[in-house]
Amino acid sequence: MNLNKPRNFAITGVAGYVAPRHLKAIQAVGGELKAALDPHDSVGILDSCFPDCRFFTEHERFDRHLEKLTRSLEQERVHCVIVCSPNYLHDAHIRTAFRVGADAICEKPLVLNPWNLNMLEKLEAEAGCRVWNVLQLRLHPSIKALKRRLDATRPSSKHKVVLTYVTPRGEWYLHSWKGRIDKSGGIATNIGIHFFDILSWLFGSCEKTEVHVADERTCSGTLELERASVQWFLTIDANALPERKKTEAQRAYRSITIDGEEVEFSTGSADLYTELYHQVLSGNGFSIAEARPSIEITRAIRVSEP
Repeated sequence: MNLNKPRNFAITGVAGYVAPRHLKAIQAVGGELKAALDPHDSVGILDSCFPDCRFFTEHERFDRHLEKLTRSLEQERVHCVIVCSPNYLHDAHIRTAFRVGADAICEKPLVLNPWNLNMLEKLEAEAGCRVWNVLQLRLHPSIKALKRRLDATRPSSKHKVVLTYVTPRGEWYLHSWKGRIDKSGGIATNIGIHFFDILSWLFGSCEKTEVHVADERTCSGTLELERASVQWFLTIDANALPERKKTEAQRAYRSITIDGEEVEFSTGSADLYTELYHQVLSGNGFSIAEARPSIEITRAIRVSEP
């Protein structure tokens, strides 16, 4: 895609949690949403942003509509399919984009298993299209400044990193696709991949993975990266919240320390999706190769025994 060309979008998973961020970004870059897909029809949000968008609850009809648009005038065809569907469907919905000659912007994780990336790279080349992963934390000003600082120094020993992320979820979580490891990839993949991407981006490739705890609510362990030793803890269990957080309206706790120093990036993330879209439209989004390290890490965690 190019900023000087028409920018028509379609989206899968439009009723999901993250979709509104994409709808806002499409508006911000002057795009038009031509079609949306979700098996659930609670999509009234479309009225406030793209009231003329065609909506489908069945993938077959959505796919057929996209194909019809490819045979229409250039100003009607879809140039990019946004994939916000459940994790296990990402691969299939990226392929839908390629079939209609469109790029794909895909939420994390791009796929659940590294070997799926190999075929996507082949299909990408055959279709002449691109798939861009949503790695928006790499665009956060604090994270970018931290990477510049780390790249400018090479200490004699590895950094000591501690990652803690507590994001409480109710019983619904375990009964949804997110609670099924075959569909979500489990806790490490579904809620941790953002952080594993940042850690591998900052500190290099993974040399060793150990898992200490692994159940449906909590996962923890250690990583040995090229330039850091990492202790990590992820959970959806509210009991793990610090006491001061249990009474706050925003009941979540996120902490990353490097050599004992806290990394602050809880603010300044409001427009990261818009910035991501500008990057994609100029051909500078995050590629399959950049998504690979975190997918390899989460796969290794998923198959490791505590």
